[in-house]
Amino acid sequence: MATIAFDPQQLAIDSIAGEAALDAVRLTPDWLRQRLAEQPDWQPEITQDFLSARAVPVRAAVLIPLVQRPHGLTILLTMRTDHLSSHAGQVSFPGGRSEAFDASPIATALRETQEEVGLAREHIEVLGHLPDYLTGTGYQVTPVVGLVTPPFELRADPSEVAEIFEVPLAFLMDGLNHQRLSVELPGGRRSFYAMPYERFYIWGATAGMLRNLFHLLRA
Repeated sequence: MATIAFDPQQLAIDSIAGEAALDAVRLTPDWLRQRLAEQPDWQPEITQDFLSARAVPVRAAVLIPLVQRPHGLTILLTMRTDHLSSHAGQVSFPGGRSEAFDASPIATALRETQEEVGLAREHIEVLGHLPDYLTGTGYQVTPVVGLVTPPFELRADPSEVAEIFEVPLAFLMDGLNHQRLSVELPGGRRSFYAMPYERFYIWGATAGMLRNLFHLLRA
């Protein structure tokens, strides 16, 4: 697949989404367990990126790993290496394409997470999943939400992952940190979100899935 032909960090910010930050109680393991198990009637905001040239999308799954830290939950993310064929150098959740032997999207997400960052599945409690998300690179991604209990050891796969880091869930679940941008592409004008955190630029599909998690938790 072709790489993106623009640098999102060079674009002007169209607007800030600006919704109020989630209450602290909604960012606790018990509340999240209940919300993911008994989802209310809610609508995902974005279910696809820029249009893909692939006629039939490739099935994939990612893990949204919510790490239980003393100061509150964080989300574990990866920086992809620069030489990958798709989403190179971008911030992403651990995950990847489904294999024929994977019993479910959950199995894909857990397997890929262990392969990419070395996070063993015994540390992960799966809470549920978000609606599938179509990426511009032609993947149909199921975001699986999991609660991660430390202590655990991580080991980045150097062929895929350049760096592993964590971002406070409270930061990502605050509409004041959600930037809206747009770009003119051959297929038309496309809008997307970005959530810059310190030196990390979270955008595109990863930001879109985080935006949907935000809507589920605030519904």
